[in-house]
Amino acid sequence: MIDASADRAVFRQLADLLRNRITSGALAPGAPLPSELRLAQEYGLSRTSVRQAMALLRTEGLVIVEPPRGTFVRTVEPTETVPLRKGDTASARMPTPAERRELEIGEGTPVLVVSRADGSHELYAADRVRVSR
Repeated sequence: MIDASADRAVFRQLADLLRNRITSGALAPGAPLPSELRLAQEYGLSRTSVRQAMALLRTEGLVIVEPPRGTFVRTVEPTETVPLRKGDTASARMPTPAERRELEIGEGTPVLVVSRADGSHELYAADRVRVSR
């Protein structure tokens, strides 16, 4: 339940509740989240607080927004293993808008840049890749 008198902001409390439902499996991957209006009514919050909670969950990569359909629990993508060879390096950064579209990356998800010893570069969605030596 949300406690307006608690030290923790109400939007963070709502994000905690929804995060727990997602990580416990009560809200399965691909499942829709209730609308902003419904959440605001159910928990006695303003729509601004609900939007802040949703934004927090988006930046954590737990939900995706598909206008005008709504907000959904993010589906876990299969991972790819990228081998690093001698002289290769890997670094992470936030993607440009064009990279986000090209790689179909959700908001808040970084990219992994693999710089090869030969000077070439490869770009991967960081939530869908594992690096190995």
